[in-house]
Amino acid sequence: MGGEIIIVGLVFGAIFGVFYLYFSTRNKERLALIEKGADASIFVKGKREHAAPFWKVMILNLSLLLIGVGLAIFIASILTNVMGMDEDVAYPGTILIMAGLGLYAGFTLTKKLEKEE
Repeated sequence: MGGEIIIVGLVFGAIFGVFYLYFSTRNKERLALIEKGADASIFVKGKREHAAPFWKVMILNLSLLLIGVGLAIFIASILTNVMGMDEDVAYPGTILIMAGLGLYAGFTLTKKLEKEE
């Protein structure tokens, strides 16, 4: 019973430690650059000129992922009913493969979208 509490505490401690190190080192780096006379504009992330809006990329990738999962369920159903394949293998396998293909298609379309804009 006590082991679960220790593991949860360690996980949250590790997450806190990573964030603490990230923000404290970022602050120290910025202070060092300011002391050397660097311009403060380097800390602001500027927009890339030919970047597609975030919402377009998100909708494109999410839609292709969901299309891939839906198509995978359909293909797995065909595999189990027509070919007699085991459901425990057909459904997870096709869902993972088609979701990966959907995400890859989203990646390539996002690259194409960024080139156009």
